[in-house]
Amino acid sequence: MDKDLNDKWQKLNQYLKGYDKVAIAFSGGVDSSFLLKAAAFAIGKENVIAITADSAFVPSKELDEAKATAIDIGVEHIILGMDVLAIKEIRNNPRDRCYICKKNVFTQIIHTANNEGISAIFDGSNLDDEGDFRPGKKALQELHVQSPLKECELSKKDIRELSKELGLPTWEKPSMACLASRIPYEDIITKEKLVMIEKAEETISDLGFTQFRVRYHDGIARIELIPEEIPRMFDIKVMKQVHDDLKSFGFTFVTMDLSGYKMGNLN
Repeated sequence: MDKDLNDKWQKLNQYLKGYDKVAIAFSGGVDSSFLLKAAAFAIGKENVIAITADSAFVPSKELDEAKATAIDIGVEHIILGMDVLAIKEIRNNPRDRCYICKKNVFTQIIHTANNEGISAIFDGSNLDDEGDFRPGKKALQELHVQSPLKECELSKKDIRELSKELGLPTWEKPSMACLASRIPYEDIITKEKLVMIEKAEETISDLGFTQFRVRYHDGIARIELIPEEIPRMFDIKVMKQVHDDLKSFGFTFVTMDLSGYKMGNLN
């Protein structure tokens, strides 16, 4: 580990040691898994709880992986069942949907943590998130949720390197975002659309593709792949399987975005 990375690790450790007990909003992704492991290391796993929101926006595979990671780290894991689609302001999918959703989800996470006697609530935002369009940041600020990774100036690259050092399997996990981010703003979100997207992305993942998205456009699937994986999709057998599977899930047409994958492509 180089000196700069070690300095950031030590800074994070000192930050976390300033708290007796903490609750971490835990998705099971790269950032929150690392933060959970770091907190357990710094103040003891008995003083850390992970809280995961389980909703229609979260793929079942992601929830299963979050459960497995929490068990591996050895911390208490609370799963909150949430019906986000029952909230009209979220279901209607305005441009500030992420803000509205985050406000609702984190209000419940805070309430749950407070019931456990914990007032320090952390999320896994990192330094790189500052440059992205993230309406949900406002909700975190309003609710006084802290972001230790960002405050200790850890980038996604730093987090992946440190995760590898700590033996976390999530160190090379692809970046993930909620399923609602696949649907254009103002297009009403339904359970049916989310299920179609989840199944489509499972198909592509099972074929060995790593970083990708399946966007939903009025029944059309628009597949985004990272540039180096685009040629694989043009294999006749792969194309046929993707086409047939996605059509069976309810998509009317299956297309590929020739410009490739880009985080936040619908922003």
